[in-house]
Amino acid sequence: MSDVWPNGAPAVGDKARMDRAVTVADIERFTEISGDRNPLHYDEEYASSTPFGGVVVQGGVTTAILNAVVAERLPGPGSVFLHLSVDFRAPVRPGDTITGEIEAVEVRDDKPVMKCRVSVTRGDGVVAVEGSAVTYTVLPAPARLSRDAARRDVDGAV
Repeated sequence: MSDVWPNGAPAVGDKARMDRAVTVADIERFTEISGDRNPLHYDEEYASSTPFGGVVVQGGVTTAILNAVVAERLPGPGSVFLHLSVDFRAPVRPGDTITGEIEAVEVRDDKPVMKCRVSVTRGDGVVAVEGSAVTYTVLPAPARLSRDAARRDVDGAV
């Protein structure tokens, strides 16, 4: 443990992954957030006439699982992307199950920064997205931790 990585620094080679099924509802929610109404995501007739051969989910839906892996698993809570560079290799469709994976390739010891490989793989084993990223883990202020601990003590005493 260190002041830089209070929960222990990740090690080069550490990996984490998460799976999720992608649904039509994901496409609709992303459209509400982003305004992306591309017919590739909605119009089966249109999408079938393209090289994709059918409806595909937005890239933001596909890569969102990487945010979850970074925030929940590696490096974990408080972590955000400082940089994310990805290549989209294959489409993801509603009904696909995807796996987001992060692998630590460099971990700084002077600040909570990690370089990593990222990928999203479809359930059929096809890599849909791959690339690299840099993460930063935001550390809570000690004063805030003390206030939160005190609040839990007060709430627990009731």
